[in-house]
Amino acid sequence: MTIEIKAPAFPESVADGVVAAWHKKPGESVARDELLVEIETDKVVMEVVAPEPGVIEAILVPEGETIASEALLATLVAGAAEAGEDQSGGADDAAQPRSAVMTPEDGAVPAGAVPMGPAVRALLEEHGLDAQRVSASGKGGRLLKEDVLAHLAQHSAQGSVGKESEPRDALVSGELDVGGATSERIEKRVPMSRMRARIAERLLGATQQTAMLTTFNEVNMAPLMKLRQQYRDQFEAVHNGTRLGFMGFFVRAACEALKRFPAVNASIDGNDVVYHGYQDIGVAVSVEEGLVVPVLRDADFMSIADIEAAIYDLGIKARDKKLTIEEMTGGTFTVSNGGVFGSLLSTPILNPPQTGILGMHAIQERPIAMNGEVVIQPMMYLALSYDHRLVDGKTAVQFLVTIKGLIEDPARILLQL
Repeated sequence: MTIEIKAPAFPESVADGVVAAWHKKPGESVARDELLVEIETDKVVMEVVAPEPGVIEAILVPEGETIASEALLATLVAGAAEAGEDQSGGADDAAQPRSAVMTPEDGAVPAGAVPMGPAVRALLEEHGLDAQRVSASGKGGRLLKEDVLAHLAQHSAQGSVGKESEPRDALVSGELDVGGATSERIEKRVPMSRMRARIAERLLGATQQTAMLTTFNEVNMAPLMKLRQQYRDQFEAVHNGTRLGFMGFFVRAACEALKRFPAVNASIDGNDVVYHGYQDIGVAVSVEEGLVVPVLRDADFMSIADIEAAIYDLGIKARDKKLTIEEMTGGTFTVSNGGVFGSLLSTPILNPPQTGILGMHAIQERPIAMNGEVVIQPMMYLALSYDHRLVDGKTAVQFLVTIKGLIEDPARILLQL
């Protein structure tokens, strides 16, 4: 029975996607729920898995192709077993479906008269190997997957595997070593990823379509650092290994400040102002492709332990590309911590349609005046960027001063003072 493999149904906010990477090739056997292909959208990378065990019959959409929601990607022969190139050498290529047999014209590595299956061809192509140089142990001189893997293991230590394709592969992958002295002027041109392009579009839109302004303040982190040091081990033991960080306090402080200044928690929709009676806090997370902002739903009802655990889980999901559309949409306010990268002061850019974003920065010991004396204290600069169309300067300053007061006296967060 042939099963159609289709792309997921995209949400209304996602117009289309791009086939980012195929993890299987025609003729390869797959197990139920095994990853077949990744679809990159503007916001997340979606995974398509095999609905049934079987053999990939044909791949209909190559990598890099733009697709619509529920587009047909491939066909799968359910229940079929690849007759053994992973076990006893496999059936002849003639026994494979026509679409699964790769030829030199299809881009496979030329293999001469050496008999082999499609998966072996793909493995040779991946490593830039010549089939004539690999010892075949299969019946009738057939080249097996085990033969290629053994060849790779034998020569990997010598650095000789795939030497015939190293210059081209290194240039394409961007891994060319240019660390030493060289007279070559090397450049690399790659297409912008879909997520990176979307980030660029949103950032440019935020600067062009909002009246963005930033106000700054500084906060003395000594009281919070003392509290954290005093209860860190006990907190971790009680809350099943959840670490006590600073983000939990800042998110809670932001929730309290948003309740007092609803304009910072609002958004503009045409000629209307939408005031949100809840606090969904976006937390900026850095990944290789850029910056993503998963959302803590109803953060005002979460404890500090809940917030810290949720941020950790969302961070792991972001790095593993497991975030869902639902986890990244919405949000009424954003907190971004550039301090983890050493940023001392910056102006965070709004995440439309939100009207405010809080920027945290690195903690640095600085001399300040306290009670008429100059003392050294761990200080952090805070930045609040806001949409001046809706939020007045007075409101923005008071909002940031409120957060400063809550952080410098953490007990007020729990007492809601």
